[in-house]
Amino acid sequence: MRTLSMASPELTKEQKSAIETAIESAKETCESGSAGACATAWDEVEELSASAADKKQAKSTSDPLDQYCDDNPEADECRVYED
Repeated sequence: MRTLSMASPELTKEQKSAIETAIESAKETCESGSAGACATAWDEVEELSASAADKKQAKSTSDPLDQYCDDNPEADECRVYED
C-alpha cells in the first residue's frame, strides 16, 4: 500500500507524524481486532492522507500574480482599472 507520508516531502511534520501514527495504529488493530475495526482504522489513515493532499493541492493552485500583488499592491502589474 502506497502512503502519502512517503510520497510527498512537502507535508508538515505534524501531518507526517499523524499519518504514520495512524498507520501503526491500523496495523495493530488489524492484527488484534475484527475486520470492521481494521477497516475503520484504515479509513482514518485514508482520511488523513486525503486531507493532507487537499491542503497541498490548495496551496499549489494559488496564482503567483495574486501572491505578488498581495505583497506589492502598489506595483504596476497589480493596478486595477475601472471603466
